[in-house]
Amino acid sequence: MKVAEFYQRRSPVFSFEFFLPSDDNAKEAFFKTLSEIKSLGPHFVSLTYGAGGSARDKTIETAGTLKNHFGFETVMHLTSIAHTKDEIDRIIERVRLLGIENIMALRGDIPKDQSPPASGKCFQAPSETGTCCADQRWGGDFPFACDLVAHLRKNGNWCLGVAGYPEGHPECPSKEEDLRHLKEKIAAGADYVITQLFFDNKDYFDFVRRARAAGINQPIVPGIMPVTNFKQIQKFSSLCGVKIPRDLLGRLSQMQNDPEAIATLGIDHAARQCQELLEQGAPGIHFFTLKLR
Repeated sequence: MKVAEFYQRRSPVFSFEFFLPSDDNAKEAFFKTLSEIKSLGPHFVSLTYGAGGSARDKTIETAGTLKNHFGFETVMHLTSIAHTKDEIDRIIERVRLLGIENIMALRGDIPKDQSPPASGKCFQAPSETGTCCADQRWGGDFPFACDLVAHLRKNGNWCLGVAGYPEGHPECPSKEEDLRHLKEKIAAGADYVITQLFFDNKDYFDFVRRARAAGINQPIVPGIMPVTNFKQIQKFSSLCGVKIPRDLLGRLSQMQNDPEAIATLGIDHAARQCQELLEQGAPGIHFFTLKLR
């Protein structure tokens, strides 16, 4: 079933996003947790892609397990930054054979420890294109998420999700520029948007308002990550360019040496976020989970 069909219904859609397990111990914990989450009856789950495409085989294999062993409607993330067209085509053929119909199309993080692809086009300078990529050497055949969306739309009956950034992409010079990039992804054929995590609902509501004013009518799904580890969420938020509200940050700082209190506060804050989001019309909630160890 295509994920976009869930959002056509009036009931809120609930989903979970998992990080690809990094080793055998994490994999064991991951599969144990999946059985517990299955009992919650999520509408779908999604699986992140190995950084820079470094774990593509594990990603495809695990996505197949989610779909065909556990019975989840599964969205597999696919990043384009380190792949050629031929590689992407081989990947999506394997995904298709697994019965997976849903792909989250992303540019992906620029690899820090690999050389750029030997083939493919490079980015032009920001002054020429307005692009906001931090590393002009990387490009490949699909330098931006909209390029990947367009290719997938032409090569199969995929349901395609893309990312949205309520506080702006950390590499983008402005929210206005970032919104233009989102419009490009929608124009290329994206079916729905899942946002980056945020801790202040005002950022989500403002993002939706600006997107609607720009002519984006696809579902915009809020992404929520409950705080369960203070140092971890500080690092993650910094990397993503996401701010933690001052009052929440102060309370978390006061109890940073009490993991149980941190988790209680983080879950309470996330629950209140979710309630307000749903009451004010959000189409559902997409929960980000951290790596299981």
